[in-house]
Amino acid sequence: MQRKSPQQSLNGKEAAMKNPLNKRIFSEIKCDKGRYIAIFLFLILAIGFISGFIIADSSMIEEVNKSDEKYNIENGNFEIYGEVTPEIQKIADDEQISLYENFYIEEAVLKKNQTESTSRLRIFKNREEVNTVCVMKGNLPEGKDEIAIDRMYADNNELKVGDLITVGNYEYKITGLVALPDYLALFSDNTDSMFDSIKFGVAIVTPEGFGRNNDAVIHYDYSWKYSNEPEDEKQEKEWADNFSLKLSKTTTLAKYIPKYSNQAIMFTRDDMGGDKVLIEFLLYIVIAIIAFIFAVTISNTIASEAAVIGTLRASGYKRSEIVIHYMAGPLIVTGVAAVIGNVLGYTVFKKIMADMYYGSYSLPTYHTLWSPEAFIKTTVVPLIMMLIINFVILSYKLRLKPLRFIRNDLSSRKRKKAVKLPHYKFLTRFKIRVIFQNMSGYVMMFVGIIFANVLLMFGMMMTPLLNKYEDDVINNKLAEYQYVLKAMQPTETEGAEKYLVTSLITDNDSEEEITVYGISENSNYAKINIKDGALISDGYHEKYGIDKGDTITLVEKYTGTKHSFKVKGYYNYPAALSVFVPEKEFCAEFNIPDGAFNGYFSNKVITDIDEKYIATKITEEDLTKMSRQLERSMGSMFYMFYGFAIILFMIMIYILAKVVIEKNTNSISMVKILGYNNNEIRKLYMTSTTIMVALCLALSLPVAYLIIRKLYYFFMGDMKGWLTFYIKPDIYWQMFLIGMASYFVVELILSRKIRKIPMSDALKNVE
Repeated sequence: MQRKSPQQSLNGKEAAMKNPLNKRIFSEIKCDKGRYIAIFLFLILAIGFISGFIIADSSMIEEVNKSDEKYNIENGNFEIYGEVTPEIQKIADDEQISLYENFYIEEAVLKKNQTESTSRLRIFKNREEVNTVCVMKGNLPEGKDEIAIDRMYADNNELKVGDLITVGNYEYKITGLVALPDYLALFSDNTDSMFDSIKFGVAIVTPEGFGRNNDAVIHYDYSWKYSNEPEDEKQEKEWADNFSLKLSKTTTLAKYIPKYSNQAIMFTRDDMGGDKVLIEFLLYIVIAIIAFIFAVTISNTIASEAAVIGTLRASGYKRSEIVIHYMAGPLIVTGVAAVIGNVLGYTVFKKIMADMYYGSYSLPTYHTLWSPEAFIKTTVVPLIMMLIINFVILSYKLRLKPLRFIRNDLSSRKRKKAVKLPHYKFLTRFKIRVIFQNMSGYVMMFVGIIFANVLLMFGMMMTPLLNKYEDDVINNKLAEYQYVLKAMQPTETEGAEKYLVTSLITDNDSEEEITVYGISENSNYAKINIKDGALISDGYHEKYGIDKGDTITLVEKYTGTKHSFKVKGYYNYPAALSVFVPEKEFCAEFNIPDGAFNGYFSNKVITDIDEKYIATKITEEDLTKMSRQLERSMGSMFYMFYGFAIILFMIMIYILAKVVIEKNTNSISMVKILGYNNNEIRKLYMTSTTIMVALCLALSLPVAYLIIRKLYYFFMGDMKGWLTFYIKPDIYWQMFLIGMASYFVVELILSRKIRKIPMSDALKNVE
């Protein structure tokens, strides 16, 4: 006859009230409140952060996706060297395409009391049909001396509604802060590897205000809309390519940018969605680590309560009941932390994450979505993970017969022979013994330290990496000024050197812009030293794994014509992904007459060429915009990873070092009986942990480096351009010192734990 458990003999609520195991749950949490509070607070922080991110991310993505219809975003735009002709209009009509004037001028900006301009604005007339304006604050301009500027540009340049600024030769009053749906990311040129919201912005004026700048160069930009939206991306590309081919036969295109390839529109959409996978991955790694910590600490509790467990099992309690009991604490803590974390996510952290997005992109106003996705990913999934991990480990730990627990015989293996240590001093041998006895805890500590150091390394490496990139760009620039011309123009500027340049795209799905230079023989600026073939920039080589001897194929964006180049070596030019070929080979490849040119390298400003013939002037500020913008938009996230890593490290060390002390409670009590004082005991046990922490820190650094490098190359592969991987050497010893400093703070806390262990504990367990 099968014996019923005590719980089976009771029913419903009465069973729950009288079951001793249920009564012990909260008392156990209270007794070990230090560990549970530490984990509880960390879980609140992690879940709140992720929840806030998901809510802000999904809400903003939804708003951006709605913007196509809400703001009637263009299907593309092109620029020509004059107004639309009847021939162009006929092509548009035949293709069932509507054209809209979107002319703009670009002018330097002077703030009040500023003597030299450090930024410029691209100024449009107010849009009423296509790419309509989202007013974030204030109002649209009504007079010719009023202007509404991009909100992000205003924030970065400390401008506000009511301020007076000089744009070009005229003074304007800022009446509003706006977001333009075709400039969600402030790319001044679609070929740029990064937008620049510090040096570049967009603005809206009245038609009268636009006309007062009659001395400025007008860019004849036209937006287009299809009568019917394309069914899919394939059809959209086919329509855009067809329209481009017909236009190019009729007129000279200064630029042609379909919506799907417009970085100012699409970069933000692609980037916002891409961060979610990484952030969620970090959350689940954290939950897995916390779950294993719970399992390790509970395993220690099981060892200390072996006799009680054996007695309960002998009294009729099932193994499953015991497992559920020990799982209750972690699940309760995780569940409550998840609820509080989600509340904070919907309030505090949502705003923090939204502000980070607004610090990176020129986004329109958004409305919070109460998404069930955040609840599932930050509450349901962590609880399931905690349940599964703890269930598996605890089921394994509690698989033994009741008699084994009563005898405190929990080892699954035969007792090993004692390891004979060399004739060290007694205290040295004692410390080594502590290390061997707690090896499982130290292994878990090592895993946690690796994860914490990955976060810490990322937070510490990015600013030095961006600074080095900026220095490398400045030190290896081709010239102080690179001029790209619309037509060949002579200059008398001393030292100016002619060159050829064009932009092609890679022959793959990424369609990344590659700048191809035609360099004159014996150039004073780009010393390529080859007679044929090509040199590629180091970044191009690193990103795509192109080696010497390979042949690269690049494509003309608008015509689809392919061009191939034999790689002869590499050129140290970090500013852009580039190809350098001799001038003669460039002319032959692109069927250009010898002696032709479309640009100048110069270390002096060229003043004798009319601005209307200059397509682009590239300066040091243009070359360093990527590092400048990333530092501005991502700086707060770097510090967040920094702080998150330190908190995780301290919690890991606290919990696992606490386990070591608890596991050795009897030994510590016995040592007290032998006459050792608290300080001596602290040295005996904490010194061992100190050694292992230092060892784990040292060993984790190369592992963290390898993980970071792998992740860096993975995520950089999806970005435009390339930032060479670099970790400042100082970071390694700084990370080590931060880790040790965090540990010593924890050690001071745990010293109190040692002092509280009574001598009587050793006598309680005498067999």
